[in-house]
Order: sequence, then C-alpha cells, then structure tokens
Amino acid sequence: MQVNDAQWSNTEKKIAQEAFEKAYKREINTLISVVRQQANEIVELDDIWRLHDFLSARRHEIDGKYDYRYSVLIFVFSGLLKDGWLHLDELEGLDKDKLTKIAALAQM
Repeated sequence: MQVNDAQWSNTEKKIAQEAFEKAYKREINTLISVVRQQANEIVELDDIWRLHDFLSARRHEIDGKYDYRYSVLIFVFSGLLKDGWLHLDELEGLDKDKLTKIAALAQM
C-alpha cells in the first residue's frame, strides 16, 4: 500500500477526524496561552510588531500543517505525533499498516 493511496473506512475516518481535532485544539490552546503571555509583556511598539511577526509565522505554519486530505493524512499524523500534539493511542482503531507507517515516519 502506497502511503498516499491508503483507503479509509468510515470508522477510520471518524477516528482520524477526532484525533485531528484534538491535536488542532491542543496546539491552538497552547498558541493562545503564548500570545496572552507575549501580549502582557508589550511595552513598546517594537513588541507589537514582534508579536505580529510571530503570529504571522505561526498562522502560516499551522495552516500548512493541518491538512485533512486523506491522501496526506498519514504524513500529517506522523508530523503531529513527532511534534507532540498527537499521541499514537489516539489513533487506535486505524488499520495496523497505517499505524505502523505513522509511527515509523514520526521517528524520522
């Protein structure tokens, strides 16, 4: 099975959607906390521009990372696993081959 040719059952689609949303919420909640902290430390105009640049970069990164197309979902999950936003046990119920590939890619 090619990674991007993987077929997803309805059960797997539900598991994948829930895991995807959990990881997204974790990362967004962390981002919100960081932004609140940085906003509280604003003293001068340069601090505002630094926060703006930080947010622009994070938006670009997050928008690129959270891609829910089934053809790339194994790669997305491996990246989220590697970055700590997702845990392998949250993908329990996916096909064993998918889990193996996700875990292996996360180790790279």
